[in-house]
Amino acid sequence: MLLSAMDHLVGLTALRDRDQMDLALTQVLADLVDAQAVGIYRLVKDKREVFRWWRAAELIEGQGAPTADPAWIKPEDLPAMDDHPLRADALNDQLVLQVTMPPMSTDGWLTVLPLSRDRSEPGVVELQTREPLSMERVRDLQLLLMVLNNYQRLLDTSQRDPLTALLNRQSFERAFLAASLPPQRMDRPEDHEERRKDLGDVWWLGVIDIDHFKQVNDRFGHLIGDEVLVLVARLMQQTFRHYDRLFRFGGEEFVVMVRCPQESGALLAFERFRRAMEGYHFPQVGQVTISTGVTAVLRADAPSSAFSRADEAVYEAKRQGRNRVLSHASLIAQGLIHDATHEGDVELF
Repeated sequence: MLLSAMDHLVGLTALRDRDQMDLALTQVLADLVDAQAVGIYRLVKDKREVFRWWRAAELIEGQGAPTADPAWIKPEDLPAMDDHPLRADALNDQLVLQVTMPPMSTDGWLTVLPLSRDRSEPGVVELQTREPLSMERVRDLQLLLMVLNNYQRLLDTSQRDPLTALLNRQSFERAFLAASLPPQRMDRPEDHEERRKDLGDVWWLGVIDIDHFKQVNDRFGHLIGDEVLVLVARLMQQTFRHYDRLFRFGGEEFVVMVRCPQESGALLAFERFRRAMEGYHFPQVGQVTISTGVTAVLRADAPSSAFSRADEAVYEAKRQGRNRVLSHASLIAQGLIHDATHEGDVELF
């Protein structure tokens, strides 16, 4: 089995997207152990910081392609961590657990293998098989998951900012283009219409700049400045939805991509974060505020042009006194800035 697992590993490590890797991994594991069902479940936090199980990928025998919970699902609608104690025990204790399936369910065995806890979304793999897995087979599966986890760590290192753990500037273009495409996986045909109703088909890009950040570094030192950046990133993760794209571009500049039908909804999300920043007491520093510019991602938009429009709104927010969220489109309507094509004005890469 080990040689076969290594053959599959070659294909898995050719992927660069973790979601696609999870989907592909379910098929690999199903082939390796002749599983009736394979699931990959990861922990995400809801607004109350409660851990919940997100179905990252699931493949059921005879089903065809693997499926997953949609990225736009509300965490509050997901099962709590304690609702699946076997998963929680396997993850917390980093142990492989194997039990018979409960009465009145599918005959067979359930094996739960932990995934590493040190990643942004820790989780487990569940395998339903007709017969119990041997110790040798379990060890081979553990080795496969360990190698894959090390590879995913390398991906995270290349795609994330080392200080804040947000997506980095280099990953922005790929994420920007991927976000503009229609979703590639759905459990049911009606999911797309439900998604359109809740989120719309418009992405909004916001550029966030910390006000007077140079003064923070000059007065308190760069270590305190770094602490402010880490806390800002944490507030972003707590305020925005788990499927929004969060980036740190370097220095005191951040980028967020949100999806909603109308500009008013996007502005409300960024205003909510502005208020969270304004009301947070940063240790030693006190109050820290932000200026934000927001623009719609247009059809066939380039990452640099969308960024430039939002950045222009940031400059206007600074000019008006900082600590505010401004819409690029509204500024044009008010005649405060000119309607022009800005692609190429800002060199991002």
